[in-house]
Amino acid sequence: MESYRDHLNEQLVNPRFKKLYEDEKYLLELGLRIAETRQQLGISQQELAKKSHITQQQLSKIENGYNCNLLTFIKVLSTLGLSVSLSA
Repeated sequence: MESYRDHLNEQLVNPRFKKLYEDEKYLLELGLRIAETRQQLGISQQELAKKSHITQQQLSKIENGYNCNLLTFIKVLSTLGLSVSLSA
């Protein structure tokens, strides 16, 4: 029986699949970083959402790696004292 990792490695040979996979992985990593920072600061999702002027549901989606509006994302980062760095 083929394992998940074996199947994934087979799929990652396809450049289009690999690009989509890496994009989703990056979103999830960003969300996890936000959740970790929030927890280190000792604040709840509800508190951070309120301070960021978004709903708790929007914050939950961000922390779980769902795509979101860029302005919403920036509000959360700003509230946490985080920033985004762009590079080529």
